[in-house]
Amino acid sequence: MNFRAYWRFFVVARHFLPLLVAYARDRKRFLVVGRSRRVTGKQRRQRAQALLDSLLTLGPTFIKLGQLLSTRPDILPPEYIEEFSKLQDRVPPAEWEAAKGVLESELGPVDDAFDEFENEAISGASLGQVYRAEIDGERVAVKIRRPGIEDLVEADLRVIKWSLPILMYFVGEARSFSLETLADEFSKTIREEMNYEREARMLTEIRGNFADNDRIRIPRVTESHSTERVLTMEYVPGTKINDLDDLDERGFDRTQLAETLQRAYLQMIIDDGVFHADPHPGNLAVQDDGKLVFYDFGMSGRVDPFVQDKIIDFYAAVADQNIDAILDALIEMGTLSPEADRQVMGDVMELAIADARGEDIEQYRVQQIIQQVEDTIYEFPLRLPANLALVLRVATVVEGVCVTLDPEFDFISVATDYLRQEGHLAEGVRNYIEDRQQEIQDATRSAVRIPPKLESVLDRVEREDLHVRADLEDSDRLLAAMTKRLILGMLLASTLFSTALLYAEASLIGTGVAGVGAVLLTGALWWSFRSKRGVRAKPQFTRQSMREQEQGGGSATTFEYPTETDDSDG
Repeated sequence: MNFRAYWRFFVVARHFLPLLVAYARDRKRFLVVGRSRRVTGKQRRQRAQALLDSLLTLGPTFIKLGQLLSTRPDILPPEYIEEFSKLQDRVPPAEWEAAKGVLESELGPVDDAFDEFENEAISGASLGQVYRAEIDGERVAVKIRRPGIEDLVEADLRVIKWSLPILMYFVGEARSFSLETLADEFSKTIREEMNYEREARMLTEIRGNFADNDRIRIPRVTESHSTERVLTMEYVPGTKINDLDDLDERGFDRTQLAETLQRAYLQMIIDDGVFHADPHPGNLAVQDDGKLVFYDFGMSGRVDPFVQDKIIDFYAAVADQNIDAILDALIEMGTLSPEADRQVMGDVMELAIADARGEDIEQYRVQQIIQQVEDTIYEFPLRLPANLALVLRVATVVEGVCVTLDPEFDFISVATDYLRQEGHLAEGVRNYIEDRQQEIQDATRSAVRIPPKLESVLDRVEREDLHVRADLEDSDRLLAAMTKRLILGMLLASTLFSTALLYAEASLIGTGVAGVGAVLLTGALWWSFRSKRGVRAKPQFTRQSMREQEQGGGSATTFEYPTETDDSDG
């Protein structure tokens, strides 16, 4: 195992080292010294494509890692998110003889366990592959864990663990917390996905939640033929949801299908608290009777009640187009820093709402908002808790599927109707009223407490016994820089005067010493004006992240971005 992990470490390093060196050069142009250099969106996209190719080459574990990274805008720039979202968990299946060995080690001889078994896989994924079979006259789908995948995954997880300290050096302190939590989350997620007993439990629970829904079909688990490495389910054929020509030929209402899909996920996330987390087109189909079919529950998750309540608040705020309430909900969920620039984030939310409603957006408005965030995109105070990562994945993938079915699909209208029908909007109003009542109570108590305290302060003023302490906050060290320059300027002026006086007294040695001192002071003063720590403007989020780090707030997921840039490539 260790030998394999060591070998994989060198293979992974060979793929990732050029990208890490390029990233290090972005921060220091000559790796050790030099100014930062500006990286264009085109360059980031080229790097993202190269990294995507490396993930595909490295195999199953890194394909899964790329899929997880595609849900983390708090770690990667948009270009990487967009490229990684193209990752489909579809790879050629392993040879039948190897898969047969796994199957028979779990269920015994194939001929004894099944009436019929087709040894041609109908689908192959990075962690498993699916075959058709028959048990007691019923057609079933048999999912078998890929042979030898356990050792490969464990070796790769070790490689990822060993690589973290190296990555920390390249990405800096601001992103290190996110990478550590991502590594822990990934280890947990991929091990869960390889455990077919867990998948069977999640599938059965979700199937029960939709038992009364005549628009949804979820396969039934055949428990007698299911183990930790083999999962046998009812075989449910259907037309892939992105096969639009076939859907149109069969006369299906694509808008209705999109609405059914979104409402199903709203129920899973908001009401049930357990959800299917991999809704890409390969895992969704439509039966001949129009029912929407869900496949592959290996990637699934749970939502705790607190997050469910905040998601309801978020949708209610979106329905009302209340930007302040939207930002408040994001802050309470932990996805947005309380110190975020609300004006900039509000503009972004307005654009997102208009896009979700399918409205035509004027190009100049898009460019205006892009300009606002372009230079601070890495500084955006996004903090994605682990319990929301899969929810975000679901939201983005479902949106893509729904837009494919109906380019004019109105997500907000469907979500609002669902929340109203389920009584969630009324609950949100009730919670809002209760919050305002609490604020009124707090204000009343404060009004009672303030007069005595104010009277005490006025008494101290009258006795001339009031002392005021003021601390000057200089988070950008502007005062220190200005003071340094003032001192250097005064020293330079006195040195120049001394040099002139010594020259007039014909003291050549003294003149030379004073002249050298003047040159050194001139250089120091000039350098202080070139230093990045001078009075150069920086994005608001950078100043906030610096304050957080100085105060020990390193857990916030903010990003460093260079103040000075260099447009040269290389």
